[in-house]
Parts: sequence; structure tokens; C-alpha cells
Amino acid sequence: MRILGQIFTSTFRWTWRLLNFLRELILNLFLVLLLLVGGGIYLYFQNSTTPAIPEHGALLVDLSGVVVDQPSMNNKIRQWGRELLSASSNRLQENSLFELVSSIRKAKDDKTITGMVLQLNDFGGADQPSLHYIGKALREFRDSGKPIIAIGDSYSQMQYYLASYANRIYLSPQGSVDLRGFASNNLYYKSLLEMFKVTSHIFRVGTYKSAVEPLIRDDMSLAAREADSRWIGGLWQNYLDTVAANRQLTPQQLFPGADNVLSGLQASGGDTACYALDNKLVDELASRTAIEDQLVKTFGWNKRANNFNAISIYDYQLKPADTQGDEIAVVFANGAIIDGPQAAGTVGDDTTAAELRQVRLDPIIKAVVLRVNSPGGSVSASEVIRAELAEIRAAGKPVVVSMGGMAASGGYWISTPADYIIASPSTLTGSIGIFGIINTYERTLDSIGVHTDGVATSPLADITATKALPPAFSQIMQLSIEHGYKNFIDLVAKARKMVPQQVDQIAQGHVWLGSDAKANGLVDQLGDFDDAVKKVAELAKLKQWKLNWFVDTPSLTEMVLSHFSGSIHAMLPAAIQAILPAPLASVAMTVKEQSGLLNNLNDPQNRYAFCLTCGEVR
Repeated sequence: MRILGQIFTSTFRWTWRLLNFLRELILNLFLVLLLLVGGGIYLYFQNSTTPAIPEHGALLVDLSGVVVDQPSMNNKIRQWGRELLSASSNRLQENSLFELVSSIRKAKDDKTITGMVLQLNDFGGADQPSLHYIGKALREFRDSGKPIIAIGDSYSQMQYYLASYANRIYLSPQGSVDLRGFASNNLYYKSLLEMFKVTSHIFRVGTYKSAVEPLIRDDMSLAAREADSRWIGGLWQNYLDTVAANRQLTPQQLFPGADNVLSGLQASGGDTACYALDNKLVDELASRTAIEDQLVKTFGWNKRANNFNAISIYDYQLKPADTQGDEIAVVFANGAIIDGPQAAGTVGDDTTAAELRQVRLDPIIKAVVLRVNSPGGSVSASEVIRAELAEIRAAGKPVVVSMGGMAASGGYWISTPADYIIASPSTLTGSIGIFGIINTYERTLDSIGVHTDGVATSPLADITATKALPPAFSQIMQLSIEHGYKNFIDLVAKARKMVPQQVDQIAQGHVWLGSDAKANGLVDQLGDFDDAVKKVAELAKLKQWKLNWFVDTPSLTEMVLSHFSGSIHAMLPAAIQAILPAPLASVAMTVKEQSGLLNNLNDPQNRYAFCLTCGEVR
């Protein structure tokens, strides 16, 4: 026994020493790496120079990652981080929609740029209004007489949307154009919550307010199915109309339906590239070498780069034009609306309200464009932002809302004070409704022999997640939700010059496409960001102006930490997903996305104006 004890003690001692050694080694390696990254960033900015633009060459639009209204981190930092550490985070990179469009428009008038090459293999996508806005800039570039050539091993639906604006589309002989349609799916947890004996207390107003359905159902309700089918069908039709027009096809020719696609593939022996060529989705099948030869003939050979003459859009920089006049502020509401300071991918009411207050008090700023791309969120936070925006209008400064991919629920709430609202035909908006969720775990605890008891001066004081909600509190919550819905309806009615009954008929949590919202009087005009700037300048009676972009500038520490978190986020899920079957990997990602949204909900009264399905289109 004594010998066994010594063996156990010795093993434990050496194991503990080994763990300590590994801990110190990992911490030291991390510290060294952090110092190297920090020093590298400092040297990069000290010695950074803009790459020379070739005398004549192409603008290479080699987009990596997704395009968003407001990136959470500076593009240059992400680009540099990948070059230094070779992190596989391309698909996580966020590109500014407005910087991208500005670069394309500058290149259109730049005599050194003789054309454009769209290389979209690493492009992860964007919402449809953003794609349309980029397409508008591509059309302007093409109409200037400069050719656009799209090259790709394969094209996803979003990649193909942009490629369709090209004069000529090349595809690898082993590639495909993956047109399938759109789908929106949610996970439903009723049976899971029942299995764990979690009690979900739901308070809501609105027939179509489906955000709470995952907690109370195992499938989609008929009302939600009908509503979602309408707007997702409209999105797909908008996609087909735009891309088909670009390719000089009919929507039916572009996507003849699943059965006809299957028949076409059977006729081509399953050759997806030949199917794309035969159906005029692309102009030529060619290997990378053959495509490079064509690009060299068009743009010339660059000996130093050992490639055709081109400059990446990430390196292409021109000095901004010297604009004179007063300022138009551009404030972003991008992400779920939460109470408190802003975090990446959210709209914090404290942060946004402070920006709007600065706009109101700055005499140089004469007007504001609020760019909304939000599914909503906290009712109290939405009201803080709405009230501050109303103060700007009361101060005599025009307010125009430019809606991006979505401005639903709380995203529409904060838009109501505007003098004018402009949405894309594909914007998801409306979803005027309110709900509340409180989960309690008394049955879960009872099942494992844990019970809660105590005393309270009133039932309203005895509110805890370990007990059932008192009936009086449940009634108060429902009254609060109904009152919040009435406030929402009244705000919309006053802003849109309707009566509350009219608003209620198009509210009830119903999601509308921008085109339908225009027909229902919820927006004033269909258009894009350019139209919003033009309108607000007109309302402010400005002949000359410059845009003042309210964009956070991250600190050096935030840049470094963001790069590390992005790299880890990119590598670990990829390693896990490589092991999981594709359907399981998809489920894991969906769970993560939905739980991430719900984690951001922090309204002090548990009231939310939120559209869960608006951002789930695939």
C-alpha cells in the first residue's frame, strides 16, 4: 500500500509540474507573439507606403470575406494580419460597403485604370441591397467604357450576382454556377426545453411576431410560413430580375426551376461547367493559365509582379476630393439594438445616442443620414435612440433614414422620427410588434431534488428564475407588452400620417420587403444611400457639402486582440467542422448564430422589438 501511495504521489507531482510547465510555456509564447504583432503593427504604419499604381492596368477586385455597412475592425489591420501570420480568416474579414463603392467610382475616373477584374473566390457575400449598391457602381464603371472581366473557379449565388455585371465571365472547366434559390430556417426548441423542464413565459402582440416561436413550437406556424414565404419569394424574384437583365436572359432562362436544372445536368452528363456555358450563365470555360493569358493581352505584363498589370482594391488608394461646404453626418445603426455601450456587431443606445447628440450640438453639421441595418432589439434602447433622433429634427436639422438589408422591428422604431425614409426594394422592414421572454427553471430543479422557498412582502417581490412567475406579474408583463405595442403603433401613425387602425392592419409583426413597405406607406422612396444623401442635402438646402462618417477608430490593443480572436475563431471552427458531417456543421453554426442574437437581448423590462428571421436567409 505504501509503494502504491508513493507511485501515486510521484505521478501526481510530475503531472502537476508538467501542467505548470505547459501553462508557463503557452503564456510566454502568447506574450512573445503579442509583442511581435504589436511591434509589427507599429513598424507597418511607420514604413507603410501606398503600392505604386501601374501606368496602365486593371483594378483587381479580389474581395475576401463579407461586405457590411460598418466593419468592426479596420480593413488594413485585417489585411496586414493575414499577411504576417497567414491566418485563415479570409471569410471573416469585413469590408466596408461605402469604401468599396468609393474605390470603384474613383477607379472609373482614373486614367491609369483601364479595366476591372472581379476575382470573387473568397467573397463570402452581403445582403441584397448592398449587392445592388455595389452593382450600381460596377454598372457606372462599365458604362464609362472600361471592361469588367469576372474570373472564378466556381460562383456562389452572391458571387454570381456581382459577376453578372461583367462584360465577360470566365469559369473553370471543373467549376459551377451554384444557383439554388433562397431559404430561411430556424431551430425550434420546445421539445428540448420540455425535456429539461424549462418553463418559457412568453408575452407578445402581433399575429406574425414569430421571434418567440422557437421557444414555444417545434415547427413554423402557418401565419409565419405565409409571411416568410412572401418576402423570401420577393427577394429571390428581385435577384433573378437583376441578374437575368445583366446577362440579357429571362428569369426563367436564368433559373428554370429545380426539375429543369436536373434535366439540363442529366443532358450534360452531370458537367456543371458545361451546363453553365450552354445556358449562357458564363461566356467561356478556361483554366487559370488560359485566363491569365487573356488578362495579359488585355492589361499587359507586369515583370515585377510576374502577373498581368493590376492593383488590388485593398491597395488602391486615391486622395479624397477636397470638398467644401457644410457637413452631413452619417451615423450607423448596424446590428442588434442593446442597452448600454456599443459592442462589435451591435447598436448600443448609449454610444449611438452620444453620437446623435454630438450631431445635434455641432453647428458645422447641418443634416444627418441614419444608416439602419438592424433586426431590432431592446425596446428601451430603441426608444433612447429614437428620442435623440427626434431632438435633432426638432433642432431644425433634417434627418433622412437610409435602410440597408434590414430595418425591422426596433430598426423601424428608431427610423420613425425621420423627415424621409428611403429603402431598397429588397430591404426587410416593418415587423412592427413586441414580445417578452422570461425563462424559469423551477421544474428543472425539482427534478433533481432542489427546491426554492422563502418569504416576500408581496408576490411582485418574489420574482426569481428558480420559481414559477406569480400570476400578477405575468399579467403586468402582458399589459406592459400591449402598452409598448400601442406606443409603437402610435409612433408609426404619427410619423407616417396615418391613424393607428391603419398601422395595426400592416403591423402585427408582419415583415415587408421595401417595395411592399413603400406601397403600404411605411417608407417614402425606393433607392439607395446616394439617394438618401441627395435628399437630405435638398432638405437642408445645401449646394456643397462633405460627409462626416461617424465610425469608431479602434485602439492598437483592440486591433491586436481583434486579430487574435478572428484567427482563433477562424481556425477552431474549421477544424471542428472538418470532422463533423456537413449537416451537423451547419446546425452548429445556426445554433451559435441564434444563441448569439438572444444573448444580446438585455432590455431592463424584458421587452423586445426584434425580427429573428430577417438575417437568416441562405
